[in-house]
Amino acid sequence: MSRFLYFLVIKPLSLMPLSLLYLLSDFLFFVMFHATSYRKAVVYTNLKNSFPDKSESEILKIQKDFFVHLCDVIVESVKLFSISKDELMRRFKITNTDVLNKYYHQGRSVILVGGHYNNWEIAAMSFNLYTKHQAIGIYTPLNNKFFDRKFGESRTRYGMEIIPKSLVPRSFVGNQSRLTVTVFGADQSPTYSKQVHWLTFLNQETAVHSGTERFSVKYNYPVVFFRLNKVKRGYYEGVYEVLHEQPGSTGHGEITALHTRRLEEVIKENPAYWLWSHKRWKRKKTEAERQEELAMNTVQKLAGL
Repeated sequence: MSRFLYFLVIKPLSLMPLSLLYLLSDFLFFVMFHATSYRKAVVYTNLKNSFPDKSESEILKIQKDFFVHLCDVIVESVKLFSISKDELMRRFKITNTDVLNKYYHQGRSVILVGGHYNNWEIAAMSFNLYTKHQAIGIYTPLNNKFFDRKFGESRTRYGMEIIPKSLVPRSFVGNQSRLTVTVFGADQSPTYSKQVHWLTFLNQETAVHSGTERFSVKYNYPVVFFRLNKVKRGYYEGVYEVLHEQPGSTGHGEITALHTRRLEEVIKENPAYWLWSHKRWKRKKTEAERQEELAMNTVQKLAGL
């Protein structure tokens, strides 16, 4: 079934121009938003909890705009299976490549952090076209082995290397001899087995992956936030923002707070472009984590005395 879907549906669709694929996007929006109500309740709840001061009409407008955007992202991601290098670079640009190039000439690897905002797939596919570093993306393997392989082939067509999240520590050890930019997505809901920092994010108590902080502090790699702006339908612009050049000198939780706050600011500017259909807040703080946080706060207060 997977092969049938790919070779008879997805691959042929990817050969079509985006102008036609956007007609499909409009149809998908009708199906998802009006006919099937795909995850509308999840999106609505996430928006209400994140923006308690917004009116009902404002929440409903963001919800609708999100689904319009999501359908565009879906067809754009299908297009990536066949998109040419020239078209890719025409549709996605990075405005300030000098930010990373500076670290390359200093002989420093970099950690890049962002979120599922705008079309993150087109950005990931393009990174290696705009940097002197070797770009490395971290991904969660799909249960469907066929599509896991096909998505991997698509994402790496223009030089990006990808590694499963379970091999991230090994990647940092093995890449000491070359200059890399490792891309972290910081807005996924971590499992209960993962080390996390708890922060208030979009008005909610949120578990945030500690990976960006853990590896940047350990290796003292500069942390750069990646902001992805939507110029118009099908066209995106990336901007690098330096968060910290010497993470090794930072305190516990500082790096995590920096990139979480920046992502929150970006989302608040244009909320419809974030992935609201994701069950971001499904993980709740355990009693053990509450006790650990209480103990740490007590120690910090005593240290302040």
